[in-house]
Amino acid sequence: MTIILYDIPSTLPGNAWSPSTFKTRYTLNFKGLPFTTEWVEYPDIEPHCKKLGIKPTSKKDDGRDHYTLPAIYDPSTGTYIADSFPIAEYLDKTYPDTPPIFPRNTVGLHRAFNQAVFEQNIEPLWEFILPPSCLILNPPSSEYFRRTREEWLGKTMEDMVPKGEYAIKQWNKIQVFFGKIAAWYAVTDGTGPYMMGDEISWDDILLCSFFSWMKIVWGKDDKKWKDVAGWDGGRWGRLLQGLEKYSV
Repeated sequence: MTIILYDIPSTLPGNAWSPSTFKTRYTLNFKGLPFTTEWVEYPDIEPHCKKLGIKPTSKKDDGRDHYTLPAIYDPSTGTYIADSFPIAEYLDKTYPDTPPIFPRNTVGLHRAFNQAVFEQNIEPLWEFILPPSCLILNPPSSEYFRRTREEWLGKTMEDMVPKGEYAIKQWNKIQVFFGKIAAWYAVTDGTGPYMMGDEISWDDILLCSFFSWMKIVWGKDDKKWKDVAGWDGGRWGRLLQGLEKYSV
């Protein structure tokens, strides 16, 4: 039976663009599980999740429930589940004969990696990626994305775009951020290109979801994407090249 992936559409060919939902798209494809996509615009996510009985993934600052995508529906078990990490855990447990996302009971280690990545100074990336992301969305989602991200960062999309010396400084911070992660990867370079050597796992999917976002939103010929792909000896361009077939 075919799983349904709930994803956020764009105006671009292929539609997929979100790093959050890419994590589940990569996961399903890597595991070889057949799925179809149901596209849900940002303002419709909460009412759609409530209608289907999909649980909220967190709380908003004012205490209200926060509903997010990705989410999936698995008709073989009648299960709805949201949030990419719990989805990956569910799929590993439910389909043990497919390639694991968390090989050899390493869920805890990958959860720690997930947390460690976002504890680094990733904030400068938002200034470079959020404004162009707003431009590739359909009008209902674009308005929602703009309003919520401007409230979060306290500035308009137009003011968010880095300029001049400040842009250079912020871009260098992003390079430092990925340089730290490259050092973690380098520990297993002798056995393969992935975090676990020759085995693809959650860590690789997490990073490639962000790289797919950058490449799609900026464009494959954009200097920013070419910079990122070439950093750390070309590590990130090679990593995405190795996994990109799972992003469709």
